[in-house]
Amino acid sequence: WWLVPGVLSLVAFAWLLTLAPSDFAGRAYAAYGGIYIAASLLWLWGAEGQRPDAWDVMGGALAVLAAAIILFAPRAT
Repeated sequence: WWLVPGVLSLVAFAWLLTLAPSDFAGRAYAAYGGIYIAASLLWLWGAEGQRPDAWDVMGGALAVLAAAIILFAPRAT
């Protein structure tokens, strides 16, 4: 049963990526990487029963921060 939400999440991601203008699809995919790391740590905790340690949490927070920088950095148009 764990495969169902996983597959649905991947399908939703692929569909949402098609909504981004092609000029920005690479940036959206790069930002997704940071979110994927954080979600993987949540999976580690929730599904596998292993609580992330301080290094996991710091790495996940850094990845989410990096994703936010990629997404929200001011850019010249």
